Amino acid sequence: MAVQIPGYYTSLPPVAKLFATGQPVLMYHKLGPRPPGVRLKGLYVGAKLFDRQLAELRRAGFVTGAYGPPAAPTGNPGRWIGLTFDDGFVNVLRHGLEPLARHGFKAMQFLVADLLGRANEWELREGEQKEMLMDEAQIREWLAAGHDIGAHTLSHPRLTQISLDQAREEIFASKKKLEDRFGRAIRHFCYPYGDWNPAVRDLVMAAGYETAWTTNPGVNTTANNPFELRRNMARYRSLNLKTVREDLARWLGAALGRGGE
Repeated sequence: MAVQIPGYYTSLPPVAKLFATGQPVLMYHKLGPRPPGVRLKGLYVGAKLFDRQLAELRRAGFVTGAYGPPAAPTGNPGRWIGLTFDDGFVNVLRHGLEPLARHGFKAMQFLVADLLGRANEWELREGEQKEMLMDEAQIREWLAAGHDIGAHTLSHPRLTQISLDQAREEIFASKKKLEDRFGRAIRHFCYPYGDWNPAVRDLVMAAGYETAWTTNPGVNTTANNPFELRRNMARYRSLNLKTVREDLARWLGAALGRGGE
């Protein structure tokens, strides 16, 4: 019987069986308190909840290591887990560095290359509250702590809704700009909004990345295409399941123009 894939991740017990069938990756965006008026509350994970999640994973024997294509054809013998953050928000640095270090985990931050040190302009256009993105010095602090960075395009567009030439520029140039600025190889890519199709995926492959990450839930094995890797959205538990479903549907449906990440 297939293992059921929950809609989101809050704690380990509901997904323990799933996480034993392949390599899981958690997807975060913003850490810490939510400002008043936030539209997509589920993109914030409070600092205390984040700390509890890391502590639970550590107690269960999960470890982070090098990010790359899955290594095992089945199962998760090394109890590897990936921790990824989309967009590069300052609040991740502020609320994430200490608990990550204390629990012994390393994480990946996907950066919007043309917006370093600026605000979440793609969200502001859709009515979201302002949050600042890490600048170069803050990203270097993240890297000095042993964490990694990947590319999340130049400007965070929906890649299937722009021309292929524009998508190529977003995918190729973001890699080069980050490599030039930080003097390190950028091997991993994340699709904004989880929005991709085969043509976009093929551009990511052609750009020389090793992996690309979606918003599709589940776990990864060697059977997964390394440019279609799955992640599980981490968020707080809600007592209103209808609200959770609507929140996730709005976020995952952003590629169809029904709201924004």
